[in-house]
Amino acid sequence: MYVWLSQGLASLARMGGQVHVAQCLGRGDKEQAHRYAKTAVQLSILLGLAFAAVSLLFTDPLVGFFKLEGVKTILDAKIYMRITCGLILFSFLNLTLTGLYTAQGDSKTPFVANFIGLLINLLLDPLLILGVGPFPRIEVAGAAVATVSAQFVVMFVMMVGVFRSKKEENVLKGIRLFEPFSKEELGNICKIGGPTAIQGMVYCMISMVLTRMVAAFGAEAIATQRVGGQIESVSWNTADGFAAALNAFVGQNYGAKKMDRVQKGYRISFWTVAIWGALIMLAFIIFPGPIAGVFFHEEKAMEIAISYLIIIGFSEAFMCVELMTIGALSGLGKTKLCSVISITATSMRIPLAMVLSRTSLGLDGIWWALTLTSVAKGIIFYLTFRYQMREKC
Repeated sequence: MYVWLSQGLASLARMGGQVHVAQCLGRGDKEQAHRYAKTAVQLSILLGLAFAAVSLLFTDPLVGFFKLEGVKTILDAKIYMRITCGLILFSFLNLTLTGLYTAQGDSKTPFVANFIGLLINLLLDPLLILGVGPFPRIEVAGAAVATVSAQFVVMFVMMVGVFRSKKEENVLKGIRLFEPFSKEELGNICKIGGPTAIQGMVYCMISMVLTRMVAAFGAEAIATQRVGGQIESVSWNTADGFAAALNAFVGQNYGAKKMDRVQKGYRISFWTVAIWGALIMLAFIIFPGPIAGVFFHEEKAMEIAISYLIIIGFSEAFMCVELMTIGALSGLGKTKLCSVISITATSMRIPLAMVLSRTSLGLDGIWWALTLTSVAKGIIFYLTFRYQMREKC
C-alpha cells in the first residue's frame, strides 16, 4: 500500500514533465523541452529521497495503521517496507524517465527496460524467497530485494538508452542534475503534476480505508481483494498504456494546434480500450470459477472470489475508458479537472460501501460500491472530454 502511495507522489514529476515536454516538442521548442526534462528528473530525485526518509523514520506507526495480527506478520511487513520504500528512488526515476521517453514518442525503450526488469524479478523471487542453490532463504526480505533489484535494472537500462539514443532531439541527453532548479519550469510542472499526485495519493488512502473494512470479513476477503486487483490488471494495465501514449499524442498535437488529430486519436483509443474492457467483462462474468481457481483452492475463498469477479466485471469497460480519457485530458493540461472528478467520485466509495455492506449484501456491498463508482467515472470522463473538445474546436 505504501509503495502504491509513493506512486501518487512520483506522478507529480512524471505527469508534469511528460505533458510539458510533449507540448514543447509539438511547438518545436526543443530547448525548453530539455529544461523541463531536467527539472522533472531533479524533482523526482528529491521526492524519492524525501519519501524514503519518511518511510524509514516512521515505519512502526505506518505499519501499525493496518492493525495486523501476529508478531511475525508485523515484523515481515516492517522488513518489506524498509527495503522497498527505503530504496523507492529507483521506482520514482523509472516513472519519470518512462514519461519523458513517451513524451518524445518512444515507448519502446521503457517497454524493453521494464520487460527486462520483470524477468529479473521473476527469477530472483523464488531464488531469494525460498533459498535455491547458493542463494540464502530470506523469505519476505527476498521478495523486497528482488523488487528493488529489478527496479534498479529498469532504471539502468533506460539511462543507457539515453546515451545510446541516435535521436538528436532526445531531451534527456546532456542533463546536468546539479544545476539549480528553473523556477518557471518547476512551477509549471507542479501546476500540471500536482493535481495528479494528489489524486493518486487520495485514491490510495481511500483504498486503505476500504481494506480495513474488507478485513472485517476475514482473511479470505482480504486475499480476494489483493489478488482480484492483480487479476484486473489485464484490463487497467492495458488502459493505462493507452493513456500514457494518448497523453503524449494529445500533448504534441495540442501544442501544434492540430485538434482534428486529437479527436481522431481519442476516437481510435476509445473503441480499442472499450472493446478490450468488454471482453474482460464477459470473461469475468461467464468464467469466474476457472479464473478464481487459478489463484484460490479453499471453498470459502473461491466463493468470495467468484462473487468478486462477477460484480467487478460489470465495470471493466468503464474503467478502461476512464483511465484512457484521463490520459487524453491530461495531455490538454486538464489535470486539475481530472483530479476533481476522480477524487469526488472515488470518495463516494467509502459511504456507499458502509451502507451497502450493512445490508443483506454484506461483503458484496463493498464490491458493488467499487463497481458503481467505476461505471459513473467512465461515463463522466467520456462526457467531459466531449465537452472539452466542443469548447476548443
